[in-house]
Amino acid sequence: MKTVYTCFCTDVIHEGHRNIINTAKQYGEVIVGVLSDKAMIRFNKFPTLSFKERFELVKGLDGVNKVIVQDDVMYDKVIAEIHPDYVIHGDNWKKGFMKAIRDNVEKLITPYGGQIIDVPYTYNENVKRIDDQIKEKLAMPEYRRKRLRQLIELCPIVKTIEVHSGLTGLIAEKTVVEHDDGLDQFDAMWISSLCDSTAKGKPDIELVDMTSRFRTIDDVMEVTTKPIIFDGDTGGLTEHFVYTVRSLERMGVSAVIIEDKTGLKKNSLFGTEVEQTQDTIEHFCEKIQAGKKVQLTDDFMIIARIESLILEQGMEDAIARARAYVNAGADGIMIHSRKKDPAEILEFCDIFRSENTDTPIVVVPSSFNSIKEKELAAHGVNIVIYANQLTRSAFPAMEQTAKDILKYHRAQEVDDRLMPIKDIISLIDEL
Repeated sequence: MKTVYTCFCTDVIHEGHRNIINTAKQYGEVIVGVLSDKAMIRFNKFPTLSFKERFELVKGLDGVNKVIVQDDVMYDKVIAEIHPDYVIHGDNWKKGFMKAIRDNVEKLITPYGGQIIDVPYTYNENVKRIDDQIKEKLAMPEYRRKRLRQLIELCPIVKTIEVHSGLTGLIAEKTVVEHDDGLDQFDAMWISSLCDSTAKGKPDIELVDMTSRFRTIDDVMEVTTKPIIFDGDTGGLTEHFVYTVRSLERMGVSAVIIEDKTGLKKNSLFGTEVEQTQDTIEHFCEKIQAGKKVQLTDDFMIIARIESLILEQGMEDAIARARAYVNAGADGIMIHSRKKDPAEILEFCDIFRSENTDTPIVVVPSSFNSIKEKELAAHGVNIVIYANQLTRSAFPAMEQTAKDILKYHRAQEVDDRLMPIKDIISLIDEL
């Protein structure tokens, strides 16, 4: 008997999936792969059910002869193992980023005579409602808040990019690229104090108050599902920080990062060029402890940002602070540097990992931007934050467009480098 293979990456079985199965069983024995949690994340679909629940869901479908685990978005391993005569999928994989998956399957099965069956994608009001409900569930605070911890467990490194509006949030949410070994995307979003302030035309000195910054979070949360890490600057007064923690946790933010400096905030990349005062270990530990004390869930993370290398206080001071902050209850350590050579960052990670294998390490490679994520992960880094690249790329493009319109007294000369407005609108989902 011939074999037919399909793969599901869903938490809810609807008529589209049943249509796939009904079509498949006309061609032979039906084998269904269930995408693992790790692979689901790379496919831009975070599961709301456990893998076991999703496996049992598929196993109970009429017409399914066998259910297996598919550990990768691409089908190489599965096809090598089961050698299916047919691979069946909705025809939505004939375009967009999913076309890379179809091309991969075609390359694998054509040499031995295998065939692809493209089934017209089922999309109606009922299916749309189910898809929207899944998205809404992913966006709910109790699901979003815990997702960062889950990602740290599932991913070699959690890729995080700065967002400062609903539109930049959609870019972070929906950007998927093809690699030779599969698909890739950002895992989380960073609400940067610098970029939030810059978008509002204000200096980065903690001038934009928390109420305004929370509105930015609301704008991003309303249109996205990925976890959010919040740039909490110094955290402010301890008495104020505890309210910030409560508010962020209630909103569904996954983590806040606070830096061990005091006084008027100055951007770390100025280093010793401007006067900056590092907090005492004792006082900063008290702030961490106060924040942890008011948490209501185990999901929320308080991550301590160490400025010792920025302020040229030495490696020994940085490591001593890391130990103290972890002992005070910090859920992660962010180590920062303004040097172009990542050597001191890697040295810190190696020393810290030699004595602490569990506490997540966060880095922001703005200055040392030549190092790749794979090398950072090899030294124990769990989260990498691209902290300001969207803002920095948008500003020169907008400035040049404005200059050219003034220069030519019309917009024709700039039009060929502008994204069509309909492509921008297509990012925005309609209810």
